Amino acid sequence: MEMPEITPELLLKAYSIGVFPMAEEHDDPDIFWVDPRMRGILPLDGFHIPRRLKRTVRSGFFDVTLNTDFNAVIEACAEAADDRPRTWINNRIIELYTSLNQMGHAHSVECWREGELVGGLYGVSLGGVFFGESMFTRKRDASKVALVHLMFRMKAGGFSIVDTQFITKHLTQFGAVEIPRLRYREMLADALSIRADIHAPVTNAIVDSILNFVPAKLDTPTTSKPTQGGKID
Repeated sequence: MEMPEITPELLLKAYSIGVFPMAEEHDDPDIFWVDPRMRGILPLDGFHIPRRLKRTVRSGFFDVTLNTDFNAVIEACAEAADDRPRTWINNRIIELYTSLNQMGHAHSVECWREGELVGGLYGVSLGGVFFGESMFTRKRDASKVALVHLMFRMKAGGFSIVDTQFITKHLTQFGAVEIPRLRYREMLADALSIRADIHAPVTNAIVDSILNFVPAKLDTPTTSKPTQGGKID
């Protein structure tokens, strides 16, 4: 049976039931749906920032913005890199998420250094959930700083789930965990009813609460990720 055309509206529906799209690689025009058995999430109350990265965030070394250049961010995420020779973001995915950005559902966090875009991430917001899609970096720690600033906005805006889709070694240092598909769907159903706001003001108190968090113990879950690399990693 032929897969129905994927529209921005269908894409939002897919996210609402826990499914997301990928391509085998950038030059492959086909898209397939993914529904992982184990789902990666970043707990908002357990987000851990390595000490050196805290100093970088506090230093203001990067200028960080929201939705300033979504197109540049997703295009950068789609590019091959030394540590990611293949990506899952094809031209159709770029078109779909650009439409979601125009609809107010896809967002980018950009890191700038002396006017140059050096890192960032993008994802989809729906209700109280942020579905992280991909990140890129051209200068050390730029994508990590973007992730920290995303978490500031998640806390300020009343989000309850930050979905990383897969777990990677990179994400475990921030406290990411895996949960079973059924548990994820239960959490997702509850979170979709929340009216979160990614544009809510980020107060100093929220910044301090995240930067000063010290976990009692960091577990190291087994990592799982798509073989071609990608998603938030």
